[in-house]
Amino acid sequence: WYQRRVREAVVSTQSTGVMDPFTVKPLDCEAVVRNARECGGRVITVEDHYPQGGLGEAVAGALSSADFITNQKILAVREIPRSGPPAVLLDMFGISANKVADAVREMTK
Repeated sequence: WYQRRVREAVVSTQSTGVMDPFTVKPLDCEAVVRNARECGGRVITVEDHYPQGGLGEAVAGALSSADFITNQKILAVREIPRSGPPAVLLDMFGISANKVADAVREMTK
């Protein structure tokens, strides 16, 4: 449900693409670079854990070999996790569908 909600929020804000990589390792670096190129070099990664060693860093590594300038924002949990209702926690940590849509709007200004 979360992926569907993010896709709806992002697509409703801008003309963008959504890529859901199957794995971080191995990451399909060619697909990452291709999708970044199609989106004007603007990339936002979203992960439901700390950013260290996650998808954002893997994507940054893939984009380091791109032959164009990229702008990447990593949305991830940056505080000590706690328990609570999923929707509240996603919003609290800045990774809810609405927060992703906000990041897209900010990046495409």
